[in-house]
Amino acid sequence: MTFFRLDDFLAGWIGGASSVIIGHPLDTVKTRLQAGKGYKNAFHCIVTIYKKETLTGFFKGLSFPLASITVYNSLVFGFFSNAQRFISSLRYGDKRHPCNMLDLTVASMMTGLVSVSLGAPVDLVKIRLQMQTQTILTQNVTLAGNGSVHLQNHRTECKVYRGPLHCISSILQTEGIHGLYRGAGAMVLRDVPGYALYFVPYTIICGWLNPNSNSSPHPCSIWIAGGLAGSISWVTATPADVIKSRLQADTLHQRKYKGVIHCIMQSYRTEGLHVFFRGASISAIRGFPMSATMFLGYELSLKFFRSP
Repeated sequence: MTFFRLDDFLAGWIGGASSVIIGHPLDTVKTRLQAGKGYKNAFHCIVTIYKKETLTGFFKGLSFPLASITVYNSLVFGFFSNAQRFISSLRYGDKRHPCNMLDLTVASMMTGLVSVSLGAPVDLVKIRLQMQTQTILTQNVTLAGNGSVHLQNHRTECKVYRGPLHCISSILQTEGIHGLYRGAGAMVLRDVPGYALYFVPYTIICGWLNPNSNSSPHPCSIWIAGGLAGSISWVTATPADVIKSRLQADTLHQRKYKGVIHCIMQSYRTEGLHVFFRGASISAIRGFPMSATMFLGYELSLKFFRSP
């Protein structure tokens, strides 16, 4: 396969590591808004997390995404770039032939489909770790002066998982291998069109900001194009992302949803149409710096690897 290049995967890994560190705090807020309860809006959620859990609350589950989402982004960017060369080789007989919008869309949607194989378990563990502070009801037995027994109910918070490996082990023991892919159907609905609305806008905006196609895009152009593409993609993907987050936060012992359709119907019945756009503002805000950092890290790394 002469069209295959490994440096795309390595550049994607570097870009992914940068974007995870930048975007994780707002990702935690987004997840709490979509799958949690008791938050009025994004600002109230941020204040609540800070008051109850201090600054560390925003970085819950960071170690796992840092180790895994970097690999995930490596897969996404590596597969997308190689898919473009494969399509160009197949359609035009030349792997260096520029892809048109249709080619880019097909390559993007293929990337979205492939990404679910690794992305679903990664997202599941990340969300379980972010949502793991749960309030449980405990009972204390006390003896009254007359010898009668009184039961006192107390609400306490506990951590379900000790860390990523314990989370994975617990899911495998209680739900089996398919438990790691809970919410994968909703993720397909999110990522197949989502990556088309990620890579295509980036290419278009980058072209607008860099009319001279013979020169490499300026880092500022990459930053702006990547940020805008990220915001567009995440906002449009919010409804499917809400369903995915709810399914993945739905633990075995507190399960509310049977599947994607049931989750959509139940969410709509209990909270109305607006529930599918919960966290959209945070997604737009978070999507810009994350994607801008992702594309900038990827493009600069690729330029470094390919420089003579």
